[in-house]
Amino acid sequence: MPEFLELWIQSLPRLLRAAIEVTIPLSLISFAIALVVAVLVALVRLYGPAPLKVVAWAYVQVFRGTPLVVQLFIVYFGLPSIGIALDAFPAAVVTLALNTGAYASEAVRASILSIPRGQFEAAQTLNLSRATTFRKVVTPQAMRIVLPPLANDFIDLVKGTSLVFAITLIDLFQVGRQIAGSTFEPMAMYTLVALIYLVMVSLLSLGQNVLEKKVSAHVRTS
Repeated sequence: MPEFLELWIQSLPRLLRAAIEVTIPLSLISFAIALVVAVLVALVRLYGPAPLKVVAWAYVQVFRGTPLVVQLFIVYFGLPSIGIALDAFPAAVVTLALNTGAYASEAVRASILSIPRGQFEAAQTLNLSRATTFRKVVTPQAMRIVLPPLANDFIDLVKGTSLVFAITLIDLFQVGRQIAGSTFEPMAMYTLVALIYLVMVSLLSLGQNVLEKKVSAHVRTS
């Protein structure tokens, strides 16, 4: 048996355990929070008062305009200097959620803006409230439009979790680094880590395709 294959077999359980216990929960929790943040920020930027629009715009600019690893360092290492100390996992969740929320908010905002103005006017003629209009008119159409970019944001988030080793979190990539350092086989180990990420992303892409088909099932194709 090739030496690298034996190393893969020995290392795979540790890597999968790190993925199941840290990488996957971190991705799911962060993205769930990011979705809430994205919707709120998008609505504020579209319909909120001017001062809140400025705050929402500044938030998006800051998190889209600075590297994720720098944001992780600020939250984990910087905030304790002003009395806000977070453990590694919560710090990673907060940072990833805010970072992804900034990107996702632009997708949500664009999906709402893409809906023809006549849809809103028709809802007004039917005396529908704004809440009902968004629930029954805007949301079904916006979901079909926003799903692909949101899925891409989630995939980027999963890959972005590989940076949390910088704040001492023992995730999939960090376990791979530890094994590579102890076995002196960086090529074999990092290749295995890359393959695990590739499998996860491929499964997410498959799920994305299934969801897109379900959401667009009612749309007639020419």
